[in-house]
Amino acid sequence: MLSRNTVDDAETVAEAIKQSLDHLRPWMPWAIEENATVEHQAARLAGVAAGWEAGTEFVYLARLQGDPVLVGMIGMHRRIGPGGIEIGYWAHARYAGRGYMSAAARAVVDAAAALPEVSRVEIHTDEANVRSAAIPRKLGFRLDRVDRVTPDAPACTGRMQIWVKP
Repeated sequence: MLSRNTVDDAETVAEAIKQSLDHLRPWMPWAIEENATVEHQAARLAGVAAGWEAGTEFVYLARLQGDPVLVGMIGMHRRIGPGGIEIGYWAHARYAGRGYMSAAARAVVDAAAALPEVSRVEIHTDEANVRSAAIPRKLGFRLDRVDRVTPDAPACTGRMQIWVKP
């Protein structure tokens, strides 16, 4: 189940990040203890709310029906230029590899296609993050290119796969 996140979700998000730090840290530069606090998440979620209003980012909480624990988060971000929207996601360590984020990504891809001025959807994954790259493959994205970037997390190679779904 996907729902729009709000500042009221700060405690839930902080707890999920805290429980998943070891799982997220290799791939996510923001996966540090300071970001797993309610205060930090409240401030970040306030910024996300502003992004909703501006039409620049749309972030959702993913949960199982009737379960208050977060399965993960997924968002659409207008940060890749005209006509494009990027999907980013992370999974709670307890739920990783079980297909939940693939299902969430499928729903978000459909939502992205309905947004005005979106002609392509992209997912960016580090070449070494095989689990993350499985999602765009499963959803029929094609690998468009591999860009060189500065690695920003411990396990990142600096080879960013750009998956595209026109």
